[in-house]
Amino acid sequence: MVKRKSIYTKDVILVMAASFFFMFSTMFVNPLINGYAESLGASSGFAGIIVGIMSIAAMFLRPIAGNLTDKFSKYRLSLIGGILILLGIIGYIVAPASGWLILFRLINGTGYVLCTVCMTTWLAFLVPRSHVGEAMGFYGLMNALAMAVAPAVSINIYQKIGYREALIASAIAAFLMIIAIQFVGDHAKPTKKLQKEKDKKHFKIIQWNVLPVAILTTLFALPYFTTQADIVTYVEQQHVNVAVGSYFLIYAVVLLVIRIGLKRYFDTVKFGVWFWISTISTAFYIIMLGIMKNNWEMALAAAGMALGYGIIYSVLQATALLLAPISEQGLASATFYLGLDVGMAFGPILSGFIDSALPIEYFYPVELVLIPLVIIVYLIYRKRLNGAIDHH
Repeated sequence: MVKRKSIYTKDVILVMAASFFFMFSTMFVNPLINGYAESLGASSGFAGIIVGIMSIAAMFLRPIAGNLTDKFSKYRLSLIGGILILLGIIGYIVAPASGWLILFRLINGTGYVLCTVCMTTWLAFLVPRSHVGEAMGFYGLMNALAMAVAPAVSINIYQKIGYREALIASAIAAFLMIIAIQFVGDHAKPTKKLQKEKDKKHFKIIQWNVLPVAILTTLFALPYFTTQADIVTYVEQQHVNVAVGSYFLIYAVVLLVIRIGLKRYFDTVKFGVWFWISTISTAFYIIMLGIMKNNWEMALAAAGMALGYGIIYSVLQATALLLAPISEQGLASATFYLGLDVGMAFGPILSGFIDSALPIEYFYPVELVLIPLVIIVYLIYRKRLNGAIDHH
């Protein structure tokens, strides 16, 4: 029996580490920026604009980042992205008034868009196409761990030393990301053949083959980001005695076990199997959050989210890359992230609307309307989605 060669080369590990650092840097800021803006004199309405402007700008920047990624070195664009993130965070720290935060959010957001698109494409470039699913699984794990750990760390640090001082930790993470990519040997420059193919094509907003992936990404992301934004408030309004601060840590631990256990199956099992597992799990965690009364039910909800959103996130990411030609991998990645941006931006807006229009006990049950929507999208595009595995 031929021993399977590991895909985890030095370059792959360094890119994954860099992705953790830049995602940690971004997610570290998110729980603090609203309160920080208000501490600098912003009204609650203006603070909300400061928080949301980064995601809204990202929607418009994704196509540009996707096209650039297919034309230039992934290292060069990731370096520019990392520097912009660092500059944005330093700007937060030295900002004399809340109005300056808009500018620095836009700088930070531009760097974030470049890094997410470039690093996903860079990683896919570094591994054999037959192992893109496994690579995206661990790449998604790095992002998920950062998204789970960074907010908890940032809140604890802020409570001890204050906003400006806490943000220094985010700047350090961005700096570590810049350092990590310096040691990656393969800068993923497009070949001359691919460059000529790209030069012949016009600027594209999205990769059309990946459109159903983007739609599904948005629909699965909506309940995730409503939970991320409002689970603490939801628990308080429901007067439920649970250790809500542990929710996303449980999610991260379960996700770690899942990704390690299933890593080789992401490249051999068709999309439909993962879709149904994730859809059922998503319905389960929404229901569990709706009826949650104790820590056991909270833990089950977190585990359900890991099986639901945690799995489908990486599967959708890998499927996006497989559905697109090699010359449009950056655009495919940008299209996937565009779907994520929509979910990230409108999830909190949706939760605010539900909270103001309905009693709190309906906050999660009403989100079950998303389940038939994802099923309809899947049934319409199931042939294309299930056929992606044949593009290895």
